[in-house]
Amino acid sequence: MPRQIRDGMVGLSLAAGGANVIMQLARLPVGRGVAESRVESGRVDRHPIKRLRTTTAYLLIAMLGTERERAQLRREIDRVHASVRSRPGDSVAYNAFDTELQLWVAACLYKGLEDVHRLFDPHADERFFDDVLYPHAARLGTTLQVSPERWPADRAAFEAYWKDGLTRAQMDDVTRAYLRTIADLSFLVAPLGALGRPLRVLLRPVGELMTGGFLPPELRDELGLPWDAPRQRRFDRITQTSAAIVRRLPRPLRAFPLNLYLRDTQRRLRTGRPVI
Repeated sequence: MPRQIRDGMVGLSLAAGGANVIMQLARLPVGRGVAESRVESGRVDRHPIKRLRTTTAYLLIAMLGTERERAQLRREIDRVHASVRSRPGDSVAYNAFDTELQLWVAACLYKGLEDVHRLFDPHADERFFDDVLYPHAARLGTTLQVSPERWPADRAAFEAYWKDGLTRAQMDDVTRAYLRTIADLSFLVAPLGALGRPLRVLLRPVGELMTGGFLPPELRDELGLPWDAPRQRRFDRITQTSAAIVRRLPRPLRAFPLNLYLRDTQRRLRTGRPVI
């Protein structure tokens, strides 16, 4: 395991989590598949803490896990994905086993990793991204059903794929409403019902600022998030200050809580407890 990859998995990356989920779900079949999912236990609007744990578990095992751990996790994901498919008559067809959609999800995860690496280490050598992080990140797809040959050959090919993918982003009323609950963090308090309404008011500006800052402009516009120069300056100031603080922390604190998620997931896999 390249040391730079392990060291780059910092808790600060969770700040970009909401934006990354929105990137993944910006392809209409993916968004509909999640928004209309019949897998109750995996819905972010019903079980936000569990969804955070399972999504983080996937990222960590895909990037840092052993081959055996990745195979175990793939079997669990396959079991859940078997139920995520459109029904006859649905206006949008989707299937969680669609390898092109899985490739898009993996590409979004890689883009998020690269963004956080650049934030945490603004002077990183481009060779690190070309020769270390990007090739290793193919595991984000191959831990699902994406074959190694489907992963773009190099970062230049990836950038071409990414730009083309952004042109295919599409949201409808169903997915846009669902994704706005992620952008404004209202999904965190949705399980509280009426008791959570005061918290929504407090969380909304924070969620929209961090989500908007990490989203590509094309997806920010598609989602309808407000953005302007003052918001950009505020986002830059907060993230750069946070990164500067995190860089000075001891390694266990820099990695928190990802290090705890990784240990918990490895323990679950080792003892046969469910992860997904």
